[in-house]
Amino acid sequence: MTDQKKYSLSVGITLVIANMIGTGVFTSLGYQVGSIPSGFVILVLWAVGGVVALSGAFTYAEISTTLQKSGGEYNYLGKIFHPALGFAGGWMSLLVGFAGAISAVALAIGEYSSMLLGISNKVVAVCAILLVTSIHLFGVKTGGRVQNLLTGMKLLLILFFCTAPFFVADELKSGISFLPQPGDLELILSSSFAVSLVFVVYAYTGWNAVAYIAGNLENPSKNLPRSLILGTLTVTIVYLALNSMFLYSASFTELNGKNDIGNVVAFKLFGPQIGLAFSTLFSVALLSTLSAMTIAGPRVLEAMGDDYPRLKPFASKNKYDMPYIAILVQASWSIFLVLVSSFKEIIQYISISLSLFSMATVLGIFFIRKKYASEKPPFRVPLFPLPPIVFTLCTCWMIYYVTINDPRIILYTLGTIIPGLIIYFVISRNQKL
Repeated sequence: MTDQKKYSLSVGITLVIANMIGTGVFTSLGYQVGSIPSGFVILVLWAVGGVVALSGAFTYAEISTTLQKSGGEYNYLGKIFHPALGFAGGWMSLLVGFAGAISAVALAIGEYSSMLLGISNKVVAVCAILLVTSIHLFGVKTGGRVQNLLTGMKLLLILFFCTAPFFVADELKSGISFLPQPGDLELILSSSFAVSLVFVVYAYTGWNAVAYIAGNLENPSKNLPRSLILGTLTVTIVYLALNSMFLYSASFTELNGKNDIGNVVAFKLFGPQIGLAFSTLFSVALLSTLSAMTIAGPRVLEAMGDDYPRLKPFASKNKYDMPYIAILVQASWSIFLVLVSSFKEIIQYISISLSLFSMATVLGIFFIRKKYASEKPPFRVPLFPLPPIVFTLCTCWMIYYVTINDPRIILYTLGTIIPGLIIYFVISRNQKL
């Protein structure tokens, strides 16, 4: 594949940023302020999410540069442990990680813009998926330019949004303090903090996005770790700034339970007319997230098609060298989820399901270092083994409390994994990988 058919470093970075900055940061706060009503603790919560994501990014950077191939967890888990586990990871990425997340983003786009357009949010969601899918069928250069443009627009909007509250009247400000208060330590160590971390993890989902296109990236040995780390660092800073602005502008009562935090703050700061215009801008900004997932997701199904003859059609390319069947399958499943699901129903499910496979991949670094001890990868995890240990402990802590709070989440996850394993054993029977 020539460089003209590969994604540049800038696309790699914007892919990570766009995958991460999506519905999570504009919705999660409404599910946090009720159980942890402290400005300081909420910022600690988002900082912890950033540390966890960065720990994962450092670890994935070494794994990805050692095993240079597209496919993400599908490829990594299959190479490190067993093809069955890799297939299960790919199966979950397809059904949950990308299609599920795309449906959530599309529904959020519909919710933000339906008031202005006067159209059902689900109709808007389906149209958004079809539009972005069509763009990415025309090759990596076309898709890459659109991705950079949409992500740039999103970052400019967020920059404006982060500074605007400082120029409005004092009576519109919430008065929430960001300094430590008595009882904050107890909140940080509470189960409410751990459960709230689920929504933060969902917001940070996508820090590993560029790992799915490792084989489609220019100079992956250098550009892949740079994309992972620079993208994740940028998003961590943006999230802390954006949540500070939300809390600076609106009270806990105004934010509690709200699913469209951006609208709440925009309408309060600028009034209904300008607030409605911002709703439309949020919709356009969220298109970059949908676009980024449309770039990364089909590469998993394409990799599975390369490895399994019975799935070979999914690796088929069009004249623009794009895995068009994989792209269309992902779009179709995403549209189905839009039609049968609500936004809130899939957040915890996505977070827990993906965290399990991300944690397994991160733990794989210990096996990678043993298996490839004689080789020196282009990137080494700094402060090893601290980053993979931090990632694993925080993920286990979150999963434990979520399971105690609602055991159905784990059952749903297992209920999705098992069919994937059954399909693996059926299609791999008497087949040499």
